[in-house]
Parts: sequence; structure tokens; C-alpha cells
Amino acid sequence: MGLLDGLRAVLGLRAETDARRDADPDDLFGMSTAYLTMEADLGYDSLDIGALCFSGVDSRSFRDAVDEVEAILEAGREETGTEFSVSSDDHGYHWVVLEDDNPEDLITSMHFAADTFIEHGYGSRLLAAVFAYEDRDGPAYWIYSFRRGAYYPFAPRPGRERASSAEFTLESTLDGELEIEREKEYWYPLWPSSGGTHPWE
Repeated sequence: MGLLDGLRAVLGLRAETDARRDADPDDLFGMSTAYLTMEADLGYDSLDIGALCFSGVDSRSFRDAVDEVEAILEAGREETGTEFSVSSDDHGYHWVVLEDDNPEDLITSMHFAADTFIEHGYGSRLLAAVFAYEDRDGPAYWIYSFRRGAYYPFAPRPGRERASSAEFTLESTLDGELEIEREKEYWYPLWPSSGGTHPWE
């Protein structure tokens, strides 16, 4: 199974079959307090970046939905200072990448973007929300699966290795504060494209 097929299986088709409920962007607000725990209890600094991953549809109505997401984020840029960009990766997935040193504004902007897709009837195209952190040993991400309605940690290391001990620590510390994905087969690694650093690159 290739990378693209694996992502489809875990975050897409198979997760949709096994989904407990429809996508709920309100779950993203759980990260509002989690970032404090990440810093105070675990020594992780927020990288002030979050991203939404979604799969596209070749239709005018979907393009209109993406245009509205961009318009909403552009309108909110002056008020919140949240910078954003929309891009595609080498695997054929699309990303809304947001940057803001205020976690509350970052999460609120991400919520608006996700909610707009849902309002347009494209909640099923939302795959994941990604929140980036880093400590002295390297980066770590909290990934929220919209299809599963749960978070899981991802701590990548060079050579496409994962720091399992770091992921276990993140899971055990944030369990109860975040809705953690219990089935680890759904803890799918979101590796960046060739030459990229973050999953959306």
C-alpha cells in the first residue's frame, strides 16, 4: 500500500466507514488549553502554526467553498493577525495553513475555515487538523482526524522514523484533556513531501 493509499485508508475511506459521528470543528477548541499543558508540563513550544488538510472535488461549488474560506480568513486577518495560505502537496491533498502567535486566534481561524466547508456540505472532505510543537528533541504534532473525532500525537524524526516514547508521553499527559484516538492503527504518520519539513509541505 502506497503513501497516498494509506492516507486515504486511515484518514479517508476507512475512517469514514468507522466514523463515530460527523465532523465537528468545535473539537478544535480542545487545543486551547492543551497548548498550555504542552509547554508547562512537557516543555514543548508552540510553533504558532496549524493546518487543515482536505481532499478536493472537481466542481464549481467546491471551488466556491474554498474561495469563501479564503475570503473569511482574509477578512479576519486584520482583526486577528492570523496569516494564511492555501496549497497542495505532492500527494494530491490540499492544505489551509495558518500562522499566529496567539493560539486562541489560530484555533478560532481554523474553526471558521472548517465550519465553512461543513456549511457548504463538504465536511466529508475534511481529513485532519494539525497543530505543530517542538522541544529540544524535535518536532511533535497533534493531529485531529475529522472522520474519527479524535486526536493522536505524531513525533517524526529523520529517516521517516517516529519517536514512539515521545508519542506515548504526549498521549498519557493529554489524555482526558483531548479526546485521544484509542485505536493506534489510526495514528497515521503525515510525512511531508520530498524536501518538506512539516506535513503540509
